[in-house]
Amino acid sequence: MAAAVLSWGSIWGLTGCSGETGDQIRDEGEISGSRLSETSGAMSGSERSTGEESGESIVDFDHPLDGYVPQKKEYDFYFTYKVVHPWWDAVALGIEEAAKQYENMGVIINYEYLAPDEVSAEDQIRRLMDASRRDFDVIAADVADVDIVTPAINELIEKGHKVMTFSSSDASAEDGCQRIAYVGNTHNYEDGAKLTEVLCERLGYRGKVALLVGTRGAPCHEERALGARDVIAGYPDMEIVETAYDEDRVETAWEFTREFLERHEDLSGIICCNMSNPVGAARAVMEAGREDEIVIVGMDHDQEALRCLRDGVIYALGIQDCYSIGFDTVQVAVKIADGLLPGEAYPEKTEEKTTIVYQDGAAGLLRILYGEID
Repeated sequence: MAAAVLSWGSIWGLTGCSGETGDQIRDEGEISGSRLSETSGAMSGSERSTGEESGESIVDFDHPLDGYVPQKKEYDFYFTYKVVHPWWDAVALGIEEAAKQYENMGVIINYEYLAPDEVSAEDQIRRLMDASRRDFDVIAADVADVDIVTPAINELIEKGHKVMTFSSSDASAEDGCQRIAYVGNTHNYEDGAKLTEVLCERLGYRGKVALLVGTRGAPCHEERALGARDVIAGYPDMEIVETAYDEDRVETAWEFTREFLERHEDLSGIICCNMSNPVGAARAVMEAGREDEIVIVGMDHDQEALRCLRDGVIYALGIQDCYSIGFDTVQVAVKIADGLLPGEAYPEKTEEKTTIVYQDGAAGLLRILYGEID
């Protein structure tokens, strides 16, 4: 566990709740892995965590391989995700650990883990097509936009390539996509709905709220926003007065929140649908001195966001188990490469958990993920 904590913290080295430092996003958009020298306890749906002792169960670092015996001694995988961002660095740690365990059993996992600096479905398609001209056993995508990327995935499948989806955004058969399998969050709508229900309860089911979505067209962000809208629509004394797409950028979320606060003196809450916007929202609310008036709920494990949760500026966060997503993606990719189909040794969708965490759980997560002790 100690090594995992050190790796997690060293990748990010983020800021405190004061928000005094700048952008958290690292500059380098590509991680390559080969034999790990270069670079599931999955549960259903959303859960609620209370108490510091539960930090170990929210992100599961104790992952042994599932016992499947690979048919080859070496594999080459290509993973592309939406955008350079610390959230996907956490996924990368799970990928690294799985590859390391395969190496210990004499199987080499070579992989490329690539993303652009700005979210772009067109860029993702280019990367997928470039990868298809190389000899990868499996190509995997965290889908940037279902409508735009699905035809490209289908084209690769029809040409005989093995393509899966992973991380936070799927393109499924219901979307017309022929991808083989998906590993990741299968309940983004429910996550958005549950976080919003938490906010509504805290507000006594009355008030005006704003919605920060993230990237337009990204399935995970759009689904969480839809869940939020549907919950708010069920309460006649609640209203979404503003919606903005911050493109998963802290500074943009901060700017939008400042505008919300200026235009709506009676704003009561902010619903955040990605990892960056709770940080931007919290910074703006603190600057305005309105942390006792505005209820903020959002997603994931950003260190600054967790500190703001601990300090009561953020009310609740939905924490995804990114480490398990990365680990299980590699296991499924090995089986796909060996020609196994969903249902033979893995499900068509490997579901990873989200846990709703409140103030009393923040210190435990800061300790487990970042080695931070009050």
